[in-house]
Amino acid sequence: MYRPTIAAAALGTLLSVVSPAQADDNRLPRTISLTGHGEVRIVPDLAFVNTGVTSRGATAQDALSANSRSMAKVMAVLKQTGIAEKDIQTSNFSVQPRYDYVNDQPPKLIGYEAANSVTATVRDIAGLGPLLDSLVSAGSNQIGGISFDVAEPETALDAARKLAAADATRKAKVYAEAMGLELGPVLTVSEVSGYQPPVAMMRSTAVMADAAQAPAIAAGEQRLSVDVNISWEIR
Repeated sequence: MYRPTIAAAALGTLLSVVSPAQADDNRLPRTISLTGHGEVRIVPDLAFVNTGVTSRGATAQDALSANSRSMAKVMAVLKQTGIAEKDIQTSNFSVQPRYDYVNDQPPKLIGYEAANSVTATVRDIAGLGPLLDSLVSAGSNQIGGISFDVAEPETALDAARKLAAADATRKAKVYAEAMGLELGPVLTVSEVSGYQPPVAMMRSTAVMADAAQAPAIAAGEQRLSVDVNISWEIR
């Protein structure tokens, strides 16, 4: 008769003992999260050059033929300077009519224009100036832009990652000390940003056929940066 009553009493005692422990286990840890920034500078060892030819003719065929002849010379210069075929990529090609616009008159067709350009990856930075001079001499009348890059950025990025982690940790310790807290174990780490693609340093449409000497090109330094978010438990 009394057995169910005893069992129920025992279960109630067990729950009263377990519940506080479960409450502690379910309690979310107090945390602090900081973002760290790391940056390194490195001399680039790659350059990307956009070069090409724009030609005009009375007919589309005339413009295209003239453009093809000049572009063949430009391509020959690129290959003669040691640029591999895999490092030359067509970036623009067009043939379009040219019109003369006169006030209050219908547009008048006056010819055609053909344009062809390629982007070349230059792995010899020191030879970049002479290369540009040779391209212009060969008939290139379009230098669309030059940008620089690093062929193998991972070593430099790893250095930036270490700097970013150290920066976040330093700031976390400052905040913890100011609030009378102690940093516990790291809970989460996430990289916010990494290596950025190269940005063109020059953008122009140039005709330099009469240049007296090779243009001076300054590669400078490439900036590689990383941001990281780190969270710690605090005590």
